[in-house]
Amino acid sequence: MDELLNNVGSTAVVVGGAFFEDLRIGQTFEGAPALTLTEGLIAVHASILGERLRLALDRELSARVSGGPLAPPALVWNVAIGQSTLVTQRVVANLFYRGFMFRRFPRVGDTLRTTTEVTALRQNRSRPGRAATGLAVLRMRTTDQNRQLVLDFWRCAMLPLRDSAAQTLQTAELPEIVANPTLDELRAPVLGWQLDQFRAENPGQHFSDLTPGTTWEVVGADVVSSAPELARLTLNIAMVHHDQSTSDAGRLVYGGHTIGLASAQAARALPNLVTIVAWHSCDHTAPVREGDTLRSTLELESKSPFAEGGGLVHLRSRVSADRDGGAQNVLDWRFVGVMA
Repeated sequence: MDELLNNVGSTAVVVGGAFFEDLRIGQTFEGAPALTLTEGLIAVHASILGERLRLALDRELSARVSGGPLAPPALVWNVAIGQSTLVTQRVVANLFYRGFMFRRFPRVGDTLRTTTEVTALRQNRSRPGRAATGLAVLRMRTTDQNRQLVLDFWRCAMLPLRDSAAQTLQTAELPEIVANPTLDELRAPVLGWQLDQFRAENPGQHFSDLTPGTTWEVVGADVVSSAPELARLTLNIAMVHHDQSTSDAGRLVYGGHTIGLASAQAARALPNLVTIVAWHSCDHTAPVREGDTLRSTLELESKSPFAEGGGLVHLRSRVSADRDGGAQNVLDWRFVGVMA
C-alpha cells in the first residue's frame, strides 16, 4: 500500500539533452561537473592516445622550461569539449572548431570548468529520407579554479529536431567565424618559458632547422581503440559516442579522439614540438569508427620566430582512415605549435 501511495502523482522525466528546437541564441549552460587534472586522469588519457609531447611526459623538464608540471594540451581540450556536451547530448555530428587558442596552460592539479553559450542557429534544409537537423554554433569558455581563462573557442554541432516536420525561425546563414590572433597573442601563454633549456637538453631538429614546405609522412598508423572510455574519461555524454542504437551505422568516435591521435603522430614527426598553442581550423571531413586505422601527413606551412630564439610553427595535419578500396580523409587540422 505504501508503495502505491508513493507512486501516486509521480512524473517520469526524460533525461537526454536538448533538441534543436529547444535552443535559443544567448542561452548559457554551466552545469557540467568541474574536473581536476590528476596524475591518474593524465595516465589513462595517455594510454588511449599515446601522448608524445616531452613537457607532458617529463615533469623535471617541464619544471625547468615552464616553471611547473604541465597538463597535456590534448587532455585539456578534450575535457573542455566534453564538458560542453551538456548542451549537445543528442549531437549527430560536429562539423568544425574555430578560434581555438590557449590563454594559459593548466598544470597538474588544476580544476577546469566550462561554460557553453549558444551564439548562432540554423535549421538545415529538409531532405527526403533524412531526419530533420539544425546547426548550433557554440562558444566555450574554460576557466581554472582561480577563474583564470584557459580556453575560449567555438564549435559547430548538428542536432536533431524533435519534430521532423517542424519549421523553426532559425533560417539565417551562420556567421563566418574568423580568428586571426597576433603573434603576441599566440606567444602570450608561453611568455617567460625557458626555451633555451628545452633546446639544450633535447638533440635533433628545433625551430631554426625547419624549412616551410616540408612534409612528413607518418608511416606507422594508429588503431582507434577505447573510444567510449575516452569519452567517459573527459565527461563527454554525447549519445552517439556511447549508445549503439543512436545510429544505424554504429557509434561515432568522438572528434577529440581523432585529433588526439593526430597530435601524437605530429609529435612523432617533430619530436621536439614543445606544445600546441592554437588551431587555425579543424574540420571533420568524414566519420571515424572504433577499430579504424588512422594515418597522417604533416606539413609545415610557415614559421614565426621569437626574438630570443625559437618560435611558432604553423602546421597542417591531414588524417585518413584505411577503408575498403583505399583511404578516406577524416580530418583536416591546421594548428600552431611552439618550437625551441
